[in-house]
Amino acid sequence: MIVHVKEARYLHDYVIWIKFNDGIEGEVDLEQELTGEIFGPLKDKELFKPFRVDPLLETIV
Repeated sequence: MIVHVKEARYLHDYVIWIKFNDGIEGEVDLEQELTGEIFGPLKDKELFKPFRVDPLLETIV
């Protein structure tokens, strides 16, 4: 089974709540993952907060 994101919402700082199509859900802190040229700019919380679940890709963008 390929796991896809079904729902996600911002909680605080770099913590989001996420639910997958296999029913697993919970909180994840992404702060340590925000490194490098692509993800580093998301350390700015104003850029991090407005993520969404892309219905076609079924992941957060």
